[in-house]
Amino acid sequence: MAIWELGVSPSRLLLGLLWALALVLEAQIFVAADVGRAGAGAGYGGGVGSTTAGAGESELCNNDLSNFLPPPYGNLTNVICKPVWNTFVLRYTQNEENVMNIVLSAIYTTGWAGMGFSKDGMMVGSSAIVGWVTKKGQARIKQFYLQGSRKSQVIADKGELPLTGIPPSVVLHGPRIYLAFQLKFDKPLNQQPLILAFGFAYPKHLHLTEHDDKTTIRFDFSAGSASAAPSDLGQMKKNHGILAILGWGLILPLGAIVPRYFKHKDPLWYYLHSVIQFVGFVFGLAAVVLGQQLYNEIGAHFPTHRGIGIFILVLSILQILAFFLRPNKEAKIRKYWNWYHHSMGRLALLFGALNIVLGMQIGGAGNDWKIGYGFLLGIVLLSVIVLEVLKWIKRSEEKKMASTFQMNPKSWFSREGHVVLNQILVTEAALNYNSVPTVQSAAVSVWSLENVAGVLVKLESFNISFSFGKANRVTAPF
Repeated sequence: MAIWELGVSPSRLLLGLLWALALVLEAQIFVAADVGRAGAGAGYGGGVGSTTAGAGESELCNNDLSNFLPPPYGNLTNVICKPVWNTFVLRYTQNEENVMNIVLSAIYTTGWAGMGFSKDGMMVGSSAIVGWVTKKGQARIKQFYLQGSRKSQVIADKGELPLTGIPPSVVLHGPRIYLAFQLKFDKPLNQQPLILAFGFAYPKHLHLTEHDDKTTIRFDFSAGSASAAPSDLGQMKKNHGILAILGWGLILPLGAIVPRYFKHKDPLWYYLHSVIQFVGFVFGLAAVVLGQQLYNEIGAHFPTHRGIGIFILVLSILQILAFFLRPNKEAKIRKYWNWYHHSMGRLALLFGALNIVLGMQIGGAGNDWKIGYGFLLGIVLLSVIVLEVLKWIKRSEEKKMASTFQMNPKSWFSREGHVVLNQILVTEAALNYNSVPTVQSAAVSVWSLENVAGVLVKLESFNISFSFGKANRVTAPF
């Protein structure tokens, strides 16, 4: 059976093949950009949140720690020093016994600063060293275990860092705060996801306040040179979330609303639906690409979140393909296509919203993310409810108006063989109706419409929908 016998035009099929080619090229562009960025980072150590080696780095790293830090942190030798993010500077040593001394410094005014060690680059499940100086000038440094995203789940004096018997130290020297601690690992530490964060509010009763800014980097402790500066993964995570929320939380739901409530604007609704959904698909695809990139960079292993993301990507690709393979209205399989298209679209939107919530939970999203997405979701749901109520009211009014009219089936056919609606009995209630009444009545399936004396005549499916005026005529070529 030829494909056009199913109602699929060759031009639409060609357009679908071109779209598939564009999809492949887009994926290659993302991969090429990723490789290019990785190559550039290896070459000069630059990147968002990092500083290249140079005069600025030398100035930050030339401070004599022995003037203010206690031993062993003040008399370290063969120290590797690197600016890592914002004003954060990381110094460390690592010996053959896998003992590592770390000194983290940053510009400090109030609040706290800290560095966390993560298994997968995520905040939840990581252990962090946090230091601050109270308003009374008392220095505090603690290990915290980030059991969850809520404040009550950030537990002091608990964690998985292999601290030695050498006590940690925190010192405020000039405009910078210095956090020093010692760790002993079972094997040399190489690539390690680190979380850097700070907050302007002081911790209260050892309860850590919410951070004002943070980032995740992948740091290579084995490099031993400034050329291996870490890449910033925090912004990548933010971009992943923003693209997912815009695509699956705003654009695609908006595109689904159009055919549901604006089909009377034919063919405008069709073009709007197609364009909006394609734009939403591009945003969703970009979110998946960034998610995969995060998975490759830090090995973020969240099978549920990743599995749902791949699932909705497959559904969205099938929806795009279904658009290009849409049968004509006269095709027998059109009703099955409609059922499939509507069902799969709603299923994809449902899982998309679920995955956004899941992503914010495992990513440790702050209240601003949760409130923002909650507000957006509320606006979308409220719009759907209002439009659904208006649609129901319109249907109810049309049914009431239809019951006030009686049609006389006599003289429907003229001498020319045209269907003519020229004998209509109108009740007194209909004549007194303020607006132009509309009637729906069963009729034949193929019609040509005429606008007689400025009166609009419209066909909906297999029903005639017409307005009263001086003359109304609906013709069918017999």
